[in-house]
Amino acid sequence: MPIINISFTGQPEPELSEKVAAKVSDLTQSHLRKDPSVTAVVVSYVDPRHWFAGGKSLASQQAGSFWLDIKVVDGTNTKQELGAYIEAIFAAFEDILGTVHPESYVLVHEVPAAAYGYGGKTQEFRYISGRLAVT
Repeated sequence: MPIINISFTGQPEPELSEKVAAKVSDLTQSHLRKDPSVTAVVVSYVDPRHWFAGGKSLASQQAGSFWLDIKVVDGTNTKQELGAYIEAIFAAFEDILGTVHPESYVLVHEVPAAAYGYGGKTQEFRYISGRLAVT
């Protein structure tokens, strides 16, 4: 049930947005074990003339960039899983955008289950309810 916000350089294209959302959802499932049926993805585009790295626009550097921000429940993934996810996301954006500036970022926020949820219920509530249903 992560929420994923992605910004990357380029001009808005619905087909590209769909491709990015699908790829990121797939990698989130395979590396972090997050259910794609409750994964939300928001895609935003930034003109490379307005994205700067090292003091120069990415347009002038003929490079693309991205920023991916994801929230997951604290303790649900290992350091190895998080590292592999970040590596896979970078590689995916290299495939999608071509030359990717090394100053491209992935931030995985690990948040407390009591402070995070969807549909009006926290993840902690869901966990406890699930455990009570089993007993």
